[in-house]
Amino acid sequence: MDTTLKIAYFTQKDWPAISAIYKEGMDTGIATFETQVPTWETWDVSHIKSCRIKAISKNTIAGWAALSPTSKREVYKGVAEVSIYITSKYRGLGIGKLLLSKLIEESEKAGFWTLQAGIFRNNNASIDLHKSLGFREIGYREKVAKLDNVWHDNTLLERRSKIIT
Repeated sequence: MDTTLKIAYFTQKDWPAISAIYKEGMDTGIATFETQVPTWETWDVSHIKSCRIKAISKNTIAGWAALSPTSKREVYKGVAEVSIYITSKYRGLGIGKLLLSKLIEESEKAGFWTLQAGIFRNNNASIDLHKSLGFREIGYREKVAKLDNVWHDNTLLERRSKIIT
């Protein structure tokens, strides 16, 4: 792995690079049901401000990870959903594992006790990544949504913090 790799928080100024990586994920057809990159303002209000990180390699954003709340209800304030995207040039180099590890650490600092992920059933790389860091498969949603008029299943994974009890 690139020894110059750094993990840092990202902000609105990083949105052009972050959103371009998100668009790459969309284009794979197995990363998200979204078909349009949102504006920064739309994305910003739907993601948790304390858990937004980027991986930087040679002054280039190679990937990002963030959390979004799963519910507005107070009893679920410690439960969040993971988003993680790596640009195609940097996939398969361990950056996803580094980012997800740091996101887990940051989530626990912020008081999150459960992280969830809903991953396209055929996105084996993402499922394997999550499982390698303590996520467990808890089921799947059959034909949960359509993408390009084709139904897709989502594998459901979760990770319970061992620190927050």
